[in-house]
Amino acid sequence: MEKQIKVGVIYGSTRIGRFCDRVAQWAAARIGGQSGFAVESIDPATLERGGDLASLKQRISECDAFVVVTPEYNHGYPAPLKSLIDSVGAEWHAKPVAFVSYGGISGGLRAVEQLRLVFAELHAVTIRDSVSFAGAWEQFDAAGALINPERAERSMDVMLRRLHWWAVALSHARAREPYAQTA
Repeated sequence: MEKQIKVGVIYGSTRIGRFCDRVAQWAAARIGGQSGFAVESIDPATLERGGDLASLKQRISECDAFVVVTPEYNHGYPAPLKSLIDSVGAEWHAKPVAFVSYGGISGGLRAVEQLRLVFAELHAVTIRDSVSFAGAWEQFDAAGALINPERAERSMDVMLRRLHWWAVALSHARAREPYAQTA
């Protein structure tokens, strides 16, 4: 039996009253509801409140894969998310990263495209398939449930199947030979 894949769900926003909580909780519930996955929430707001960087590095190191839940602010991703990503290094190497984005008309896709470049520099593997919520504020009800969940759930299921495949493949590869970044 394969071990459970530990997925770090990374919150992309730290704004007061952030919508990110609603989207990240939906994503975490979908991931946790799939067999073979365990969820670890990683929130950059904890660093802003004086969280322990060594603990953050350890938590990221222990994850097998990641789902970044990001808004799009001014055609990009939020600065606290970049700070969290840059606060660690080798802990990202040879691990898959998938994206759930939200925003206005673009659904956060411009932020995701920029994040793909950042994670490539960190030797992480980004998953092509993603979940995007255009006009996100109109797609969730007051309790945080999707009003019409079918399309997002189908997209999430595809993304998670691919994330699982990459997580298993890269985990086996790292076990056979540690990933080494050459200069």
